[in-house]
Amino acid sequence: MSTQPSKQLETFPNPAPDRDFHIHMQIPEFTCLCPKTGQPDFATLTLDYIPDELCVELKSLKLYIWSYRNEGAFHEAVTNRILDDLVAATQPRYMRLTARFYVRGGIFTNVVAEHRKNGWIPTPRVDLTEFEPDSNTRG
Repeated sequence: MSTQPSKQLETFPNPAPDRDFHIHMQIPEFTCLCPKTGQPDFATLTLDYIPDELCVELKSLKLYIWSYRNEGAFHEAVTNRILDDLVAATQPRYMRLTARFYVRGGIFTNVVAEHRKNGWIPTPRVDLTEFEPDSNTRG
């Protein structure tokens, strides 16, 4: 097998550094090991970020996520470690990592960790909901 797990996160230049834009990623196959029992823990990770100068390269992210497969880690610790590593690699304006762990012992665990760049002020959100005319209105 030529591809191996790696802790090395690669980046590429943000193609639109003058604009706040949102990158949303779903990572449904995250696994690590319970540090108490050694049994596998499974989670869906959701990564949302607004890049500054750099974006994370997807293949390196896949190999990075894969690198946790045989590591023991508490849910809270691994979520924060992944966020810290992604922030260190990309230095984003904003980043949120949500880890939704599957049931273990009758308990679902969700861990949400966030980073905001010092001094960054988000642009106001614009809600572009579709206009639905009143059924009594003709036009």
